[in-house]
Amino acid sequence: MWTVVYISSNGILAEQLKSVLVEEGLLVMLRPVGIPFLGEAGPVELLVPESEAEEAHEIINSKIPI
Repeated sequence: MWTVVYISSNGILAEQLKSVLVEEGLLVMLRPVGIPFLGEAGPVELLVPESEAEEAHEIINSKIPI
């Protein structure tokens, strides 16, 4: 089962985060949220297999300044 681990503000950020997670060996799927005609400007969910969710959170938290 796939689990949402992050909702990015746009497609460009989502692709960057996906690249980081894939480099770490995780499976990642992107899914647009909301209005489809927004394209890259709309929010995008990052999903990983449920078994990799905790690791994905740790990686994302280490890459995104709070």
